[in-house]
Amino acid sequence: MYACIPDSIPAFATSCVTSLAGSLLLFAAFHRRAIAALRKNGRSLILGSLLLSILNASYNTMYLYGLKSFDVTSGSFTFCMTVVVLPVILLSARRSISLETWISVLIVCMGISIALGPSLQGEQLPGLAIMTGGCLLRAIFIVILADMAKKYDPLSIAIFLGLFAGLFSMVFWFFQDPHLFFGLPITRTLIASWAIYSYFIVAISQAFNIIAMKYVTATNATVVYSLEIVFSITWGAILPANLITPVKLTPFTVIGAALIIAGSLAEILDLRGKRGKRESLTQKEST
Repeated sequence: MYACIPDSIPAFATSCVTSLAGSLLLFAAFHRRAIAALRKNGRSLILGSLLLSILNASYNTMYLYGLKSFDVTSGSFTFCMTVVVLPVILLSARRSISLETWISVLIVCMGISIALGPSLQGEQLPGLAIMTGGCLLRAIFIVILADMAKKYDPLSIAIFLGLFAGLFSMVFWFFQDPHLFFGLPITRTLIASWAIYSYFIVAISQAFNIIAMKYVTATNATVVYSLEIVFSITWGAILPANLITPVKLTPFTVIGAALIIAGSLAEILDLRGKRGKRESLTQKEST
């Protein structure tokens, strides 16, 4: 979806419009739950959502800037770097990391290296650095979100998260271009891209993700997110060229995607049967 947004559109504009629109759609459907959640956990819910929104707006904006240096396929693989940086975040928070997670990170890292290595060029390094920074912020975001989803109503979190992320993006957008909406080259492609992104990514996908966070750990969620590469490559290969830049499958791309899937399975499957108890104890200690 990022690839469909014209390069002339400021990243803050996209983050602002899609976050606000998605939040309004969710509020229209679940406003009673949001109001009830505010009455029950108003202060802590708002403060937590504010923090999440800052992280969300920051990493989404960094993604929009960083992806300008890559094609659809290479850009999709850079998203998976969140898996690689997550252990650093968990270790800094003094949380234990299982052997399965380290194995998963190693396999995913190999997949990214194989997929990006042959095509990576010197002029793409600044974009790669921006994407790495975005993945670091996303890893922090996922850890905090996983904790919050177990304490508060997930749909209410999704509503306030989108609202605050949109408002923060608007502030930064204003400093970049005070004309805001009046300075945009509005086209049918832009409107369609924003509408699809707002509905499917911000409203539906983000809401489902936060609901799922209530039942999984941050590590589980991050590794599952890495499977985005499979869907990105698949849609890029089958969608018509008038919608997106077609994806050209190469042996490196296929091997890289296969390793990322293998890394995800290494994290999800509890081959030793001990993981559930250990992670349950870890979650209790963190709370």
